[in-house]
Amino acid sequence: MKIFLDTADTEVIRKYFETGLVDGVTTNPTLIMKSGRDPEEVYQEIKDIGVKDISMEVVGNFVEMYTEASRLSQKFGDVCTVKVPCTREGLKVCKALSDEGIRVNVTLIFCAAQAVLAAKAGATYVSPFVGRLDDQSVAGLEVVRSITGLYQIHGIRTQVLSASIRSVQRAIRSWYNGAQVC
Repeated sequence: MKIFLDTADTEVIRKYFETGLVDGVTTNPTLIMKSGRDPEEVYQEIKDIGVKDISMEVVGNFVEMYTEASRLSQKFGDVCTVKVPCTREGLKVCKALSDEGIRVNVTLIFCAAQAVLAAKAGATYVSPFVGRLDDQSVAGLEVVRSITGLYQIHGIRTQVLSASIRSVQRAIRSWYNGAQVC
C-alpha cells in the first residue's frame, strides 16, 4: 500500500514526507500557476524534499503532451511520472512514453474500460476518480474493485491509484478493493 499526496503545497508535502509514510505526490500545473508559482520550481522543490515519485501533468494535443513529457522526464529524471488524461491523445502519449521506459499515470479514469485501454497503452498507474464518481451517483469504490479484479485476472501490472479520495474511510476501502495507491 502506497500513500500519495495530491497537492503542490510544498510545506504540506515537507511536513508529511518527513513522517516517512508518503510514497509520492501527484500535482496539477493549473493549480500551481493559480498559486503564482512556476510548476517546474515546485517540481524541483518537491524533488529536493526527497519525494521519489512525482506525477507531473501535461496537457494539449499529442505533440504538445509528448514534447512536454519528454522534456520533464529529461529534466527531472527518475522522480518524474508523466500524468496524462485518459483521452485518445493521452493514451497515444502513454504508449509512446511507456515504450521509452518513462512512467505514466493515466488520470481521469471513470470506468474499467478506460483502465483496460490505459493498461494496454503501458500505464504505470491508472487513477480512477472515486470522489467524482460518487458525486455522480456511481459507486467509485466499485469501479476500483472492477479495475483491480480485471487486472488480477489478466496479470496486468498497472497499479491502481485511487484518486479524488475525500476521507480516510474511502482510502481504506480503496485498498481493501485492491488499489495499490491512495
